[in-house]
Amino acid sequence: MSHFFTYAILTATVSAAFALATPFLLAALGETVGQRSGVINLGVDGIMLLSAFATYFTALKTGNLLYAILAGMGVGAVMGVVTAFVSVTLKAEQGISGIGVYLFGLGFSDLLFIKLVGTPLPISELPPINIPLLDRIPAVGGMLFKQTILVYLAFVLVPVATFVLNRTTFGLKIRAAGENPAAADSMGVNITRIRWSAVLIGCTMAGLAGAALLLYDGIFMENLTQSEGFIAVALVYFGAWRPLGVMGGSLLYGLAIAVVLEWKSLGIIPLSASDLAATVPAVITILALLTVARRFRQPAVLGKPYERGG
Repeated sequence: MSHFFTYAILTATVSAAFALATPFLLAALGETVGQRSGVINLGVDGIMLLSAFATYFTALKTGNLLYAILAGMGVGAVMGVVTAFVSVTLKAEQGISGIGVYLFGLGFSDLLFIKLVGTPLPISELPPINIPLLDRIPAVGGMLFKQTILVYLAFVLVPVATFVLNRTTFGLKIRAAGENPAAADSMGVNITRIRWSAVLIGCTMAGLAGAALLLYDGIFMENLTQSEGFIAVALVYFGAWRPLGVMGGSLLYGLAIAVVLEWKSLGIIPLSASDLAATVPAVITILALLTVARRFRQPAVLGKPYERGG
């Protein structure tokens, strides 16, 4: 255990934690926007899977990682249209429709992989970008400022999402749609349009999360997400529907995964206990969720379709 607490290993572990937290943070930030408007999307994991495959297949065929990321986001946006149409326009039960999207993404991504690729082939991973001067800061520089562009983007989006939700008219309408849609409707806010917009943003970010997850390892496999989309939904509750709280939960989960992986590589965790150790991050998240989330109130009409005059 003592050899874990060295500067080099601790730095590498924390650096990996930020990278591992990125897919969770992107998906959870998008889900936060959607839930603040009153729509819960349990299909995040399926959208991440489809977007991860789109990213992988595009990278295989073009070799261009920018195109691959855009393909992942595009698939997320398309699934956002489907989700919004079913949950907002058709007013279906959101939990059931979300599980349907998840199962579709799980099955269809595997089918596409088998038919279009077959044999797993690695693709190029996103290269890290060193931020000049900042990457030379003792201790912190190596952990924070030698990451990929998607890691930087994910954490930059935290203050952006905070500002949009709390300081803009669009954000006010989103929050009104999730708290008192009838009053917002009486003030001229188009609840359907606002919820559509929020769901599209959320699903597009889930698509970006799938791309980030795929590009971290550079290879696609069956059930790549390992249910990380559901963890992202849980992190919204952990973060009390606030971007900063969501970031904290994502970092906690990413750090737990990074520590477990590092302990495995160092032999601290025996192979016989590796499967049990893999559940530790989820257990930590659940315990934190039970401790923190119950102190805060969810959006008043979360999961409830809006019927004008209802």
